[in-house]
Amino acid sequence: MLNVVIVGYDKALSSAMTGVADLFGLAGVTWNRIQGQEPQRLFNVRIASPDGEPVKCINGIQLLAHMSYDQVEDVDAIVIPTIGGPVEDVVGNTPELMALLQRADQAGWTIAGNCTGNFLLAEAGILDGKTATTHWGFSELFARRYPQVDLKADQLITRDDNIYCAGGGLAWFDLGLHMIERSFGFETAIQTAKAFVIDYRRDSQLSYSLMRLAKPHKDDLVKQVQAWLEEHYAEGFTVDELAERFSVSKRTLIRRFNAALDMPPNTYVQSIRIEAAQKLLEETERTVDVVMNDVGYEDASSFRRLFRKKTGLTPTEYRRRFSRRF
Repeated sequence: MLNVVIVGYDKALSSAMTGVADLFGLAGVTWNRIQGQEPQRLFNVRIASPDGEPVKCINGIQLLAHMSYDQVEDVDAIVIPTIGGPVEDVVGNTPELMALLQRADQAGWTIAGNCTGNFLLAEAGILDGKTATTHWGFSELFARRYPQVDLKADQLITRDDNIYCAGGGLAWFDLGLHMIERSFGFETAIQTAKAFVIDYRRDSQLSYSLMRLAKPHKDDLVKQVQAWLEEHYAEGFTVDELAERFSVSKRTLIRRFNAALDMPPNTYVQSIRIEAAQKLLEETERTVDVVMNDVGYEDASSFRRLFRKKTGLTPTEYRRRFSRRF
């Protein structure tokens, strides 16, 4: 039986603590019961807090702790849950947690962080020079605060030496299943996933993220072009024709877009077309080919390639996962 400690702290997300506790605690148990077999517990799961007192989660729930940070010794893994409160406030007020993470890293324990909880790993310095991920919505903040970390925000799970990181929200499911597979094999992991009725082996956050095309800027020309493109993105036009419409050179238009939005005009057009396609796939029953034409593409292979690059899924896979049920 492996010993896992969930590292609690005030303003943590309670579901990222109790959910991981359930997943590990019932691995080898629920599936066996369903199959009429003898349950076999695989993990001993406990919660630690800075002083052994209850953890006050962001939703007001208090979770009892089994031990203090100082009492965490000789464990196989520690799990750091999602920060539920303001990230920078929590990160700057956890000296005991910083000490525990550094001690765990020095001891070579497996360390697993979820979502914004990975900010705590980075703050402790144990992700320096390592690959990591975090919630897609906080990736820019993470990159600014920790430039020494190799951030792969599109990935759902990363592993570098003894440190695992999971992406946003409920990715602790994926993290837990991945750790179960590493410890007890694929069959046990897939049985646990089936018992909990959850998908396994997702590998990307791209399909959940927003394009963030409305980046604030002060370039009036780019704003005018953006406003026009919102209405005409599906029409056929070249960058040369777009520049001519707004009485500037192609070179000037590209330079202004790069300065204002960190992307050239053609990339911006592709992004809003794919975002429009996502919306149509979610909200209508139009075929993929019709959606493709509606957003301005004629070549099916090109459309599918771009869609997969930006979302991590094929159009059909995206519709299956995110469409409304008609």
